[in-house]
Amino acid sequence: MGPKTTKVYETLRERLMTGRYAPGDKLPSERTLVEELGIGRTALRQVLSRLVTEGALEVRGRSSYRVPGAVSVKRPEGVEPWRIHGERDVYDNRWVRLQLWDVEPPGVKRFEHHVVRLHHVAITAVLDDQDRVLMMWRYRFVPKQFGWELPGGIVDEGEDPADTALRETVEETGWRPKSLEHVVSYQPMVGMVDSPHEIFVGHGAEKVDEPTDLEEAGHIEWVPLADIPGLMGRGELLGSGTLVALLHILAARRTQGLTGAH
Repeated sequence: MGPKTTKVYETLRERLMTGRYAPGDKLPSERTLVEELGIGRTALRQVLSRLVTEGALEVRGRSSYRVPGAVSVKRPEGVEPWRIHGERDVYDNRWVRLQLWDVEPPGVKRFEHHVVRLHHVAITAVLDDQDRVLMMWRYRFVPKQFGWELPGGIVDEGEDPADTALRETVEETGWRPKSLEHVVSYQPMVGMVDSPHEIFVGHGAEKVDEPTDLEEAGHIEWVPLADIPGLMGRGELLGSGTLVALLHILAARRTQGLTGAH
């Protein structure tokens, strides 16, 4: 995006972040935004498309955009949480901690449940202007398999996950994203494992160096988004973070395409 388009993107993003456009609100029409922001309709649609990809907006009907967050389903009331009476370590090192928790589900006799604590992780899907995503072809010895992955790594103590996402992308690929947006936080195996994952989407990148983390890098390539469903079908997308990030992007593109076709 050029300077003018970037400024409009930052303006709309700030309005979303500060609550000027609240969850569930419908954005002003394209005509209104074009006149208010002094931008062409084609450039405005480029900005709106990016905000949709990042999850900051959703498309509702032809050229109609809303702020996500308003949902029809209500949180159930009267459902009690499990009581946690205590926890103890079984094994602990710098990579993994295995614990036993003394838990009591509602209406069930208390018992000990295994809990695995892993690191906080940040993962980044970097997109270019040709609808390609920056990925690495790597060998994972646990499943004994080669596959495609997004760059990512452990969030150091006291580190902002966004800084981790940027650092790991540069270290593992040599490419530096021009912008990063957080799209979702999740737990990959919520029943037993505690390992918060933060997913970021980056737009644009510049080659700043060769990869410095040779163990992680493998083969680096800009993979067309159109290839993602096929790679998924072949079982070549490894790791939940890679899948969550790419499915988020594809879902946003699909929603935009379907509504734009009406």
